[in-house]
Amino acid sequence: MLVAVDNGATVGTAEIHPNQPAAGSHVANAGFMVAPSAAGRGVGRALANRVLDVAAEDGYLAMQFNAVVETNANAIRLWESLGFTILATIPEAFRHPERGLVGLHIMHRPLRSS
Repeated sequence: MLVAVDNGATVGTAEIHPNQPAAGSHVANAGFMVAPSAAGRGVGRALANRVLDVAAEDGYLAMQFNAVVETNANAIRLWESLGFTILATIPEAFRHPERGLVGLHIMHRPLRSS
């Protein structure tokens, strides 16, 4: 578990785990939370960079996200700026509270060069 702290207050967290068990355990996945009060202050980017470093240090060969909501432009922009690509979009897989059914992107990035 990684924690981002600002002036003694927790403003974000991240955790890393295998994307799949056993034969798929060489690909990492991660979960993130950033406090709304910290939005736009680089907390998510700092956590993302640290997660990528830790995942590589831990021996993972790639990072994959299975459910990036297609309407979350900030997250998509962040992941693409860090070298992730959208492999596929699952249509209408997420029930957005304002936009209704929207897609979920599967995003991937190698952590080591081949």
